[in-house]
Amino acid sequence: MAQVQTIAERQEAGKLARMRSPRSQNAAIGNVNRDPVQLLRENSTGRVEALVPLRYGRMAVSPFTFYRGSAILQAHDLAGTNNSGITFPVCGDAHLMNFGGFATPERQLVFDLNDFDEVAVGPWEWDVKRLAASFAIAGESMGIERGSIKDIVATAMQEYSDRMHKYAGCSALELWHEIVTFERMLETAATSEGRQLINRAMEKAAGRTHESMLGKIASEQDGRWTIHDAPPALFHPAGPNSLLGANKKWADTAEWKSKLAAAFDSYLLTLAPERRQLIAQFDLQDTAFKVVGVGSVGTFCLVMLFIDSHGKPLFLQVKEARQSVIARFFEGDNATHDGERVVCGQRLLQAASDSFLGWTTGPQGRTFYFRQLRDMKISAEVERMSSTILQGYARLCGWALARAHAKAGGKAIEIAAYLGNGGRFADALTQYALDYAVQNSKDYDTFIRACRSGQLEARSDEDMAADFRV
Repeated sequence: MAQVQTIAERQEAGKLARMRSPRSQNAAIGNVNRDPVQLLRENSTGRVEALVPLRYGRMAVSPFTFYRGSAILQAHDLAGTNNSGITFPVCGDAHLMNFGGFATPERQLVFDLNDFDEVAVGPWEWDVKRLAASFAIAGESMGIERGSIKDIVATAMQEYSDRMHKYAGCSALELWHEIVTFERMLETAATSEGRQLINRAMEKAAGRTHESMLGKIASEQDGRWTIHDAPPALFHPAGPNSLLGANKKWADTAEWKSKLAAAFDSYLLTLAPERRQLIAQFDLQDTAFKVVGVGSVGTFCLVMLFIDSHGKPLFLQVKEARQSVIARFFEGDNATHDGERVVCGQRLLQAASDSFLGWTTGPQGRTFYFRQLRDMKISAEVERMSSTILQGYARLCGWALARAHAKAGGKAIEIAAYLGNGGRFADALTQYALDYAVQNSKDYDTFIRACRSGQLEARSDEDMAADFRV
């Protein structure tokens, strides 16, 4: 076993990292000499062809939705910046909409990172910069004035720094057990309005269960449950509303069912024995294709509906795992299986993870990971927030990201020493966020021109849904 360094040695390593990457240099936005349209096209390769226009249509709604779907651009740009040399598995897509509430296996409601498609070994600063820029871009999209946007970004960055200094004083086990519960959020809320929103979120989460979803998206006939088609967002792979191509072999063929069964059996082997025993108490009723969030549109994603002997449901989501944009632009530990990469990264970064997390390899060699589709999961309704509430939300995101980094990297002491006690890092990141918002706006304009000229095809959910109306 490697010898554990002393606190003094680790603090010195963090201070020496400033030599490699001075804190003021974190304001640099990096290498933006690239064609955003070409990079987006490359990122769409291998996705469901008929769904790529929907991906672009969702991105076209605003500069913020464009930012959410274009993680590849920022990863490219950040590869042209200095970093501290402190690396570990990072989220890779830590924008403000990839935080939210969900239930732990012990049924405790927590706030944490909740999207790990891009997780990979990389510089911790890249996560922080993605978060900072997301607040600047969202603030501009919401019409918040520049001075308030600066305060919001600075709040997130200062909270990250303050929490990291606190975590630097925690033992390894204390960090591993640290969790941001909604009860703790209530205790730290700065305003009564903030406390009211947290309470409402807790009430909403309590109603977002497998049972509450069953009657909304499925129906029972002759003792079997069937998921309703709702194209383009939800459809059966082999059904009349499928967008996967008429000449593909899908669920109505014995060959496809055999491959799906083999992939599911492989997934079960990645679970702990007691979880396998739990799933064995459910019977698979139906499988459908589900289109997911902005950045993942067009990737292969299935929903599996299971029912136990009491008629109670379990929904599992089977989501394709593609190469991380972080791994593409930063040379870290290369994953041998992208589904395993996502699962291991999620388990490492989250305080408590889904009981059903696992991975498999599907037909055509695609890699997938499993998780519950809904288990008291909620996301912030950012567009309805005032600048004051958005600032409070920024504080929560800064806290949650610091906790995730402290646990995943075991480098809280080094990062805290790098950050120092002043506001130099927060100032640099605030400037970075404002400047990157300008760059994002330029990229968005280029993207919109490509859509209008026919270089890219962009269609809204409403446009595509109309194709299926009689």
